[in-house]
Amino acid sequence: MSRPVTLLKRILVAAILLLAVVYAGDYISVRYRIPKNHDPYGVVLIRRYYAVTMKNGKPEYFFDPPTEQTCVHSLFPHFGYSPCWYLERRKTQQVKM
Repeated sequence: MSRPVTLLKRILVAAILLLAVVYAGDYISVRYRIPKNHDPYGVVLIRRYYAVTMKNGKPEYFFDPPTEQTCVHSLFPHFGYSPCWYLERRKTQQVKM
């Protein structure tokens, strides 16, 4: 009974340590610009629109002009910027009001 619980704990600890090592490596590569000729920051064009529900229950949409949003070329967010791979998949953002 205690053997499967111990094995599960070891697997959980190993997964957490692996995640911490990957995050630290990702941070170091962005912070110290590894490789040196690679710019860690990028720009993605974001299109944002607002969905406002009117009194009759129908939505009305208001569109903002496209804006550029700074992102970071990494697996995880760093320095307050989202990863570029995440923003590339979410170029259109809806704000419900």
